[in-house]
Amino acid sequence: MRLKKSVVLLLTGVLIIGMLAACSSKSKGDESANGSNVIKIATQTPLSGGSAIIGESIRLGAQMKLEEQAEKFKELGYTLKLESYDDQSDPKKGVSNANIIGADKSIYAIVGHYNSGVAIPSSEVYEKYNVAMVSPGTTAVTVTDRGLKTVNRIVGRDDAQGPAGAKYAIETLGAKKIFIIQDKTAYGSGIADAFKVAAEEAGAEIVGYEGITVGEKDFNGVINQVLTKKPDLIYFGGIYSEGGIIIKQARDKGIDVPIMGGDGMDASGLVDIAGDAVVNTYITSVAGDSTATEAGRKFVADYKAKFNKNAEAFSVYGYDTMGVILHAIEKAINENNGKLPSKEKVAEAVRSVKDYEGVLTNVTFDEIGDNTNAKIYLYKFTEASYPGVLEGEVGK
Repeated sequence: MRLKKSVVLLLTGVLIIGMLAACSSKSKGDESANGSNVIKIATQTPLSGGSAIIGESIRLGAQMKLEEQAEKFKELGYTLKLESYDDQSDPKKGVSNANIIGADKSIYAIVGHYNSGVAIPSSEVYEKYNVAMVSPGTTAVTVTDRGLKTVNRIVGRDDAQGPAGAKYAIETLGAKKIFIIQDKTAYGSGIADAFKVAAEEAGAEIVGYEGITVGEKDFNGVINQVLTKKPDLIYFGGIYSEGGIIIKQARDKGIDVPIMGGDGMDASGLVDIAGDAVVNTYITSVAGDSTATEAGRKFVADYKAKFNKNAEAFSVYGYDTMGVILHAIEKAINENNGKLPSKEKVAEAVRSVKDYEGVLTNVTFDEIGDNTNAKIYLYKFTEASYPGVLEGEVGK
């Protein structure tokens, strides 16, 4: 009898343990099931370092669009989540983050990068994991020319931006002798080279071509070379953090000729660093004027209200890039009868985007992921105020 009672107690204990285990398993299973309804979009931009102003503005723009679309996706049965990564403008950090992103089964796409030199190696990882990448700011031709199926961008390329700047420098500013400085990055050297080729073809003389190192603060060595060569225009291929210093130090040396650069200089940080010396600086940019349209003006006001800071030129491109991605994911879900599609299908849906109307951009991707509607703009600084005065479109 005592034995029988012991057996009963033993069986009861086993049953209770089994039920607890089942509940535990069910709980984990439920978490997994809920997790399968989470769609994560990553941003990978420089949130620290010399390009942090632009990187943060892209992240905030992307966040704003994702939060606006959250309710729509809830109705479809999915929860949107933003995952932010700081690539520090460092290719090694970008690749390290890319591997983490790729290994996360819930991340279906990425808004990024800003720096071409980071985007190029990082995108090789995205391709491996079938994670769709849409860049709001990379311009180096290599980004898309490799023909990777997951890599796209909504802005123009250096082989459009460089020649557009050269054309303006020569035809409008009358430049005949040009000194080029570049920061030896994929972006900086790429746009400088594109400018150089076009300028020479148009008959200008390149009297100097020198490289500087990102992170340096004293550029008097190269500026002294500029003084010796006496150019009538300086062109800088690089980012605002070094560009602003070069402008200031050149003006301090008495160099008053026009200084021109690319979209890497399109940030409020350029004016913060250069101050009044920024006058007579020109930049080409892949970013248009956010206040040029009613939708753009609303975006700028909403951005200010939400984040208590002014929108940068690339804020709206982070917003529109996220819009392109969510548009493609929604389409892929609908084509999959409401079920979550594979990452491959999402990447295909992104590449197939046609005539997406964003706040500032109309996006149609070609066969290698370039936006056929991308434009190039030119701005002139007449005072220490950002943004500069929009001179107009100078090429496509």
